[in-house]
Amino acid sequence: MNTDVAIIGAGPYGLSLAAHLRDRGVNFRIFGRPMGFWREHVPASLRLKAEGFALDLFDPGRRSTLARFCRERGYPYAPIGVPIPAEVFREYGETFQKTHVPQLQPCRVTHLSRTQDGFVMHLDTGETVMARNVVMAVGIEHFAHTPPAVRGLPPGRFSHTFDETAFERFAGRRVAVIGAGSSAVDTACFLHEAGAQTFICTRRPKIWINHPPRKISGLKLLWTRIRKPVSGLGTGWRSRMACDLPDVFHMLPVRLRLRITRGHLGPAAGWVTGQVVRDQVPIWLNVDLQSARMHDDAVHLEFRDTQSGRPRAVEVDHVFLGTGVKVNVDRIPFLDRTVASAIRTEGGMPALSHSFESSVPGLYFIGPMAAASFGPLLRFAWGARFAARRLSARLGRQSVSQPAPQPAFAS
Repeated sequence: MNTDVAIIGAGPYGLSLAAHLRDRGVNFRIFGRPMGFWREHVPASLRLKAEGFALDLFDPGRRSTLARFCRERGYPYAPIGVPIPAEVFREYGETFQKTHVPQLQPCRVTHLSRTQDGFVMHLDTGETVMARNVVMAVGIEHFAHTPPAVRGLPPGRFSHTFDETAFERFAGRRVAVIGAGSSAVDTACFLHEAGAQTFICTRRPKIWINHPPRKISGLKLLWTRIRKPVSGLGTGWRSRMACDLPDVFHMLPVRLRLRITRGHLGPAAGWVTGQVVRDQVPIWLNVDLQSARMHDDAVHLEFRDTQSGRPRAVEVDHVFLGTGVKVNVDRIPFLDRTVASAIRTEGGMPALSHSFESSVPGLYFIGPMAAASFGPLLRFAWGARFAARRLSARLGRQSVSQPAPQPAFAS
């Protein structure tokens, strides 16, 4: 064995867990590009939907908060009401990594399989690593959903909203955005600002856009806080319970857990980009995409009106898919198929124990892949505190009960 614990992924969940394991003296290694998803798949200027206080990463002493980082760097910050740019959040995460997880190896895992005593990982550096336990903190990078209707288009004619972080090349071009969630609205806003002739198409009857925060005080503020308490997932009792009671959620029947996880906090867009789209971008409501094909040098899209049943068609130069993600164990590209088939799943996501362990002993999942077991909290950065505390306590106890092997780094 090279290590007791291997963490795959270096986003908010992986880094927060690593900071806790380091504090406990657990022998671990962590692999991944620090804040890689945020650097490679999120526009730098995007104002994040989550409030500032809900974007912390978590070290055990709570010394490295986003508030402190912004204060030291001179960035605007408030716990509520000041949207944080994605580039600031990314820079904060990278600084957190350098402070609390300096041993991070910024490489990719290309294959993960089981051995008699644990797991073996192959890295893109050519190194092979053996680990007793593996924690998957891979986020949503591998799970972009592409509807069947567009899969026959040439690759250069459609993009998922994960695929683009700059939009200048679409200036003057006709671009359809399929979807009604925050990623679709954000993308439509950036396309509009870049000079594209863009519009949104959705089968939903409306697009939900969050309201900007309002300044209230006195008895009205007290009543609002009682009626809609603030949480790391937003306002309201459902979000507050999702934050405070993940263990209660874990005990619910599977069907109820899946319904809550998929339905809570789904489509609402942030108010910064939402205001631009609502005022300046055309929106087609109640239209369901039926087919997409090339016609001459244009993409021909055919829709069906979900209310009248009538067809509707349009030709564009490019299609953006704001169609979200579908988390599924089978879609993790580096996971050996025999390991994947041994993982018991619920709605495609791993069924996890109270300590985030899957049905494969020693294989743990945190972040969005744990949402079916612990609820919507695990879909957001705010859930990293719960996951890091719970799992580091479990792995710390294991490390004490077993002699820790000496790490063997590649020369």
